[in-house]
Amino acid sequence: MIVKVSDNIISPLGTTSAENYAKVKAGLSALRRYDGLWGLPEPFFASLLDRNAYADDRQTIDEKIVIDSISKALEGTEIDTTWTRVLFIISTTKGNVFLLDERENGFPKERVRLGMMAREVTKHFSNPNEPIVVSNACISGVCAQIEAMRYLESGEYDYVIVCGVDVQSAFIVSGFQSFKALSQEACKPFDANRCGLNLGDAAATIIYTRKDEVSDNEWVACRGAIRNDANHISGPSRVGEGSYRALRVALGNLDPSELAFINAHGTATPYNDEMESIAIERAGLAGVPVNSLKGYYGHTMGAAGVLETIISMQAVDNHNILATRGFDTLGVTHHLDVTNQNRSTEKRAFIKLLSGFGGCNAALLMAKGGLR
Repeated sequence: MIVKVSDNIISPLGTTSAENYAKVKAGLSALRRYDGLWGLPEPFFASLLDRNAYADDRQTIDEKIVIDSISKALEGTEIDTTWTRVLFIISTTKGNVFLLDERENGFPKERVRLGMMAREVTKHFSNPNEPIVVSNACISGVCAQIEAMRYLESGEYDYVIVCGVDVQSAFIVSGFQSFKALSQEACKPFDANRCGLNLGDAAATIIYTRKDEVSDNEWVACRGAIRNDANHISGPSRVGEGSYRALRVALGNLDPSELAFINAHGTATPYNDEMESIAIERAGLAGVPVNSLKGYYGHTMGAAGVLETIISMQAVDNHNILATRGFDTLGVTHHLDVTNQNRSTEKRAFIKLLSGFGGCNAALLMAKGGLR
């Protein structure tokens, strides 16, 4: 079984997983309105780190927060990152893309390459292996965890360190603005009045290992699936085909009544939320509570799948189904039990669901103590 060893989140809400969870449970959000930032002509809402707090002449902000997050996740473990049987997987959609801006200096331009960024991280930890970079649009964070599961199941490695990261920049924000996908107010996942997504900065780490036996309190990555419906370069399948297929594989023969919740992508864009409602109902999961964390963090892109898996594990550990911040009135055509306030639960499993550009979709089943 593939078991979580430790985790960490660095975001505008905090620098530990526990601190982040406590803020989310209390209903706090890091989303703020920005006017004129980076010379952009339109205001936008986002969850951004203090750039000055992470200033470093050796590492970019992306590299710095990845290294900090991994270092915190390693605390208290006996993992020696110089071992050949420790693998690093970095999940990111854009990495050091800000280095394309000619106004930026101090770092070699080749660091914009995702592989170069990942090598800077493994060099810091003196790891001898070539790092794996997963960059598959918004589903990267779940893809990276599925990749970790496969490597551990192969027996090639004893530990896999998965870190998801993205830091916003003019390049990224202007790109989403060109799609008319950004909201100029705090996002409202699945709500009738939703009008677009928000973006966010974060780095999040999960360390996995393989065990033959697990305790009741250990988290197990049970099943994961990646399905591409190749619908459109930016628009999701109108019938949620890829998401539906990923959900069915992740669920397997587990009775839906055993799920505490589905932590959905829930970006608050008209098409994504509608598609997810269709896929969830098609998969026979309409009765399972659904939540989204985008109202607290915004869309953290390559970090989202890792960060939201960690927060969801924390929620189940605390017998909690977290509220979907910004949600009030259901605004999708298929029934979903979207949470608008914190609820209690004694169930021990959840599904993390993501979708992204190019028709890519991924789902991951996590269970505390494994499937019994």
